[in-house]
Amino acid sequence: MITLAKKLTLEDLEKSKDKKAIKPLEKDLENLYDLIIPPGTPSYIIYDLVEEFELEPVERKISVHIVDIDEREVIALRGVLSEVQAAEKFLHEELTEWANSD
Repeated sequence: MITLAKKLTLEDLEKSKDKKAIKPLEKDLENLYDLIIPPGTPSYIIYDLVEEFELEPVERKISVHIVDIDEREVIALRGVLSEVQAAEKFLHEELTEWANSD
């Protein structure tokens, strides 16, 4: 029997943090930074980032330049600069390990 992986959604991440979804005000975004998660990142890595670095999962629309410019919704993890930078390093290490595991 083949089991397909479930597509990770923002709601899954929010449920894992047991937080209520509240839209932040502009002033609440001061000193916060977003780490854009590349599409195709394994969900276990994203869950680890959210839990270990206490980042808030949010949706972002970004322009993707492949052939034409297209807008795509992606997951971003929001937090203070030091935590986002540490999470970015962790993400890079985990993705490198995952890519080399085959």
